Amino acid sequence: MEKNQLAQRIRAFRKLKGFTQSELAEMMGVSIAVLGSIERGTRNADAKIIQNISDALGIDKDELANG
Repeated sequence: MEKNQLAQRIRAFRKLKGFTQSELAEMMGVSIAVLGSIERGTRNADAKIIQNISDALGIDKDELANG
């Protein structure tokens, strides 16, 4: 998946679930700067980060990564 598509999907799911960047970052145990850079597509999200995001959002990581 292209980095920007993943970034857009992360942002869309976060908003759909009603979380702010700050809330989601806290749930994941990362800084808001890290999450923000992932959502902007300026930082790669490795498999562990994708799993943390999907766990925090209550969705399957394949749904997040593959659509």
